[in-house]
Amino acid sequence: MSQKKIVKKATKKQVLEIIDLLNETFGKEYVCYLNHETPWQLLFATILSAQCTDERVNQVTKDLFVKYPTLEAFANADLAEMERDIYSTGFYKNKAKNIIHCAGILLREYHGVVPRDIKELTALPGVGRKTANVIRGNIYHEPSIVVDTHVKRISRKFGFTTNDDPDKIEQDLMKILPKEQWILYNIQIITLGRTVCTARSPKCEICALRHVCPSCEV
Repeated sequence: MSQKKIVKKATKKQVLEIIDLLNETFGKEYVCYLNHETPWQLLFATILSAQCTDERVNQVTKDLFVKYPTLEAFANADLAEMERDIYSTGFYKNKAKNIIHCAGILLREYHGVVPRDIKELTALPGVGRKTANVIRGNIYHEPSIVVDTHVKRISRKFGFTTNDDPDKIEQDLMKILPKEQWILYNIQIITLGRTVCTARSPKCEICALRHVCPSCEV
């Protein structure tokens, strides 16, 4: 068994080299992998995405957003029925309860508008910093860093962070990444993590970042 490589903290030069290659390889287009037509649909889709793939969530929301076409429909939904509707996303009991409760709060306190303030967002049921930053970045285009499983794993490989806690990783990345890169970084790293730098068998030999990645295994 090969010994796990110890990755040193990335220098400013290494950070900029990696960013340049990410932009060159994956482009700078803003892409959201969760299908939605409204801010509240993206909010609920992101809540559903916890411990679930975007592909599965998109399969579920394709019918869910037809069955419940408005916030009012979600707020008035039967809990047991909602649980059945979202069962395949996992943790369906908590997710159903949070989404119904969240819809009611948005109607009562925000006139149906999803807030952009991080404190107001994270006060909503089932909404942590990751979900809040998805909304802030994709809906309001506020510079935000979303720490999902790909960002956590690959940022550690780059030497951008040594932390395991998503909130601490977010703070580490905010310190070293240019603000204009915050939203893009998540989009690019998701693509990299799904296609090349996979968790089980990273394809280092075909990775465009292999010459600058300190964890490269070729």
